[in-house]
Amino acid sequence: MAIVIDENECIGCETCVELCPDVFEMNEDSEKAVVKEPDSDLECVEEAIDSCPSEAISRE
Repeated sequence: MAIVIDENECIGCETCVELCPDVFEMNEDSEKAVVKEPDSDLECVEEAIDSCPSEAISRE
């Protein structure tokens, strides 16, 4: 299952980037998070999904 960020919901808080920098990074242009490793199975991904204040991260 691929990791996906809903750009409309992302508020750019950087929580996911702080928790899981190998998977998420900030897009400087949009100031929103993007997924750089969509197929990652690192444990920190679930923590990032659970910690996202706008619930913008999911697996599809």
